Amino acid sequence: MPIKTIAFDADDTLWVNEPYFQEVEHRFCHLLEEFLEPHEISRELLKTEIGNIPLYGYGIKAFILSMLETAARISNGSLSPGIVNQVIEFGKEMLEKEIELLAGVEQTLDQLHGSYRLVVATKGDLLDQERKLHKSGLEKYFHHVEIMSEKGPADYQKLLKHLDVAPAEFLMVGNSLKSDIIPVLEIGGCGVHVPFHTTWSHEKVDIKLDSPHFFQADSILRVCDIAASI
Repeated sequence: MPIKTIAFDADDTLWVNEPYFQEVEHRFCHLLEEFLEPHEISRELLKTEIGNIPLYGYGIKAFILSMLETAARISNGSLSPGIVNQVIEFGKEMLEKEIELLAGVEQTLDQLHGSYRLVVATKGDLLDQERKLHKSGLEKYFHHVEIMSEKGPADYQKLLKHLDVAPAEFLMVGNSLKSDIIPVLEIGGCGVHVPFHTTWSHEKVDIKLDSPHFFQADSILRVCDIAASI
């Protein structure tokens, strides 16, 4: 079947995201260096983030709460109000960041628009992702926006049912093999992996995919040719 619907991950596929988290994590570790070494703080923060995913999900607000929880734990509850306020300020700065589109994104969407039904399928906080999409200027290209709590096979099946599209007619584009590609391949869809130069540790997988429905692209611009070739 020819591809009818193309879905795009948002963070680090359409616009820059992870470097902002890494920048704040670096500042957070520096802020708390009296308690632990930076690499130990990073390890503790990641452990807290992963443990909190079932409660808070993904996104900046979850990150702020995880930073506060980690800071309280490694300081044995001796945090000063100044440090608490600084962590909250880190989060507010992230929420107010300007949107930096990745190279080739708007050109690709413009070429695909009208020939395919385009969808945003991304994880994160609903309000923040809606804000970023609005500020990006890309809303006009998309038929549907889905902010997902998780990206497993069942979550994609639910999305495809809502869109009334068969898996073989669905192409997912994203930077994460774990969240954007593998689950879609498992339900019979197609996936284009467009790597970003940095990835959150929790999203990394050490796997080599061998599927006729899997495509590797060094630029999002290749999506147009890939979609047409399927």
